[in-house]
Amino acid sequence: MKLPAGKVPQEILQKTVFKFLGAEREDVILGPALGEDAAIVKAGGKLLALSCDPVSGAVRRVGWIAAHVACNDVATRGVKPQWLSTVILLPEGSTSKLLTEISRQIDEASSQLGVAVVGGHSETAPGISHPIVVGFASGVVRGGKYVRTGGAKPGAKLLMSKAAGLEGTAILASDFERLVAGSLGWKATREAQKFYLEISVVREALAAFRAGGVQAMHDPTEGGLAGGLHELAEASGVGFRIWEEQVAFRSETLEVCRLFSINPLALISSGCLLLAVEEEAAERVLKAVRRVGVEVCLVGETLEDPSRRIIIDRHGRTKKLPKPSQDELWKALARPLGK
Repeated sequence: MKLPAGKVPQEILQKTVFKFLGAEREDVILGPALGEDAAIVKAGGKLLALSCDPVSGAVRRVGWIAAHVACNDVATRGVKPQWLSTVILLPEGSTSKLLTEISRQIDEASSQLGVAVVGGHSETAPGISHPIVVGFASGVVRGGKYVRTGGAKPGAKLLMSKAAGLEGTAILASDFERLVAGSLGWKATREAQKFYLEISVVREALAAFRAGGVQAMHDPTEGGLAGGLHELAEASGVGFRIWEEQVAFRSETLEVCRLFSINPLALISSGCLLLAVEEEAAERVLKAVRRVGVEVCLVGETLEDPSRRIIIDRHGRTKKLPKPSQDELWKALARPLGK
């Protein structure tokens, strides 16, 4: 079977990758599972959260994105990221100037988060056309308490921070800035490029976790908010109901998606944290996240029937929310003129 660009479909992961997991060890508390953002392992009497993520669809700010998305995955456990290692793969013929710029971006993002860069590897690699950066982040679980993607129970309230599609909007506005500016204007294009500055979810994830009542957190990256909802539902064995009118989008995202003829619900969404929260804790968590200066809103609820994954559209009609087969970013990159 020929695989599409982007994240490997979950059914293929189950049939292939998940069958080859090395030795069974008692110190693996939470290992590979569908939708889970970070592993939990026991080391020397402490629990550690570990994550690994590549950035392959962006050209500009690739180091910045890689550092943040790896740390985001640790934060979805309710754990502060502390250490980061990176692998930087450059196209043949790249200059040291490019390596310096990517390393500077990684340093800038890590310094902002209080994370130390502790190792990694850099090389030029044949057969690639643009830089690829892989981030490995880790942190200590405090008090033995953490949350997982698969912890949502029926009747939980679903919250989202900031807005959907932030990362995808920033990538397209940066890598195709003249095309986007020709449609949106330079002011809106510059605003869209600034969405890179919002792709960290560490602040809101830790604030929500401290508030209590959080059953699950998930970082909806490839596949966007729609993909993230399906991953959380599959990991937790629940369904969901979402109100389209309550899903937050920036106007720049909607304009960029119209230009490229793509669905904003399925556009890569680093910077948007998805939370499943006990009903009685929802207001407390909303207030806690807003206190740290992050936008957050209630968008839906989990359902007992795992097969019911629905969205109520702006006209009040109930529809199934399809699981994205591929992130919309890859479709846009394949036809950059929006055709």
